[in-house]
Amino acid sequence: MKKKIEVVGAVIFSGDKILCAQRSNNMSLPLKWEFPGGKVEENESELSALHREIKEEMLCDIKIDEKITATVYEYDFGIVHLHTYKCTLQKQLPTLVEHQKLKWLQSYELEQLDWAPADIPTVKILSGRYQ
Repeated sequence: MKKKIEVVGAVIFSGDKILCAQRSNNMSLPLKWEFPGGKVEENESELSALHREIKEEMLCDIKIDEKITATVYEYDFGIVHLHTYKCTLQKQLPTLVEHQKLKWLQSYELEQLDWAPADIPTVKILSGRYQ
């Protein structure tokens, strides 16, 4: 049986633009785009995991708003349960730490990128193509 992995992702808005992060070559799913976030640790809530991951990966703070969606995707390394949340930046801008590249895009531009499969349902919701 494949391992179940609980993951959170931040859909970070700044005005009408959304932060997109490209995975580096040495990460799993190299060069795929994603909403930044990461694994929920044992005894950690989704929201505290999201705050922690964004602080670690982007060196910034976010305000977490409503949940956008929860998706399940089976990769070769396990079954990812991804919970995405609408977020807004607090004071500082994100800094590249783990990712190769960051882009700020309008919602209608999101589908131009090569997204990690688990993130695609969120991309479709944000671009208005999937309810």
